[in-house]
Amino acid sequence: MKHVHYTEVELEIPKEQGIKDIMIRWLISKKDGAENFAMRLFEIQPEGYTPLHQHDWEHEIFILEGNGAVRDKTSEKSFKQGDVFFISSMEWHQFANTSNKMLKIICLIPYKK
Repeated sequence: MKHVHYTEVELEIPKEQGIKDIMIRWLISKKDGAENFAMRLFEIQPEGYTPLHQHDWEHEIFILEGNGAVRDKTSEKSFKQGDVFFISSMEWHQFANTSNKMLKIICLIPYKK
């Protein structure tokens, strides 16, 4: 069993193209023995964002702290702390911090089989 405070997990800079002012903590991953899913915490600075992207797996998002906007190729919708998202495979998405405070997002993803 793994039990740590999230601040004990290393804060890393993601390598993806098209991001701005984002850090990530791999809270639970393969290095912990998790064979099916990973749990990540994104910390997005004001005016920061994830890339506008799609991929062939679903994932689940929980807005832990802050607010912002989620975008696809044609629209933008606001979100707030406590909101939940299900992103289907191949669905375009981008999360942006539109506030002047830190945005923290929990993201669960499956490992590719």
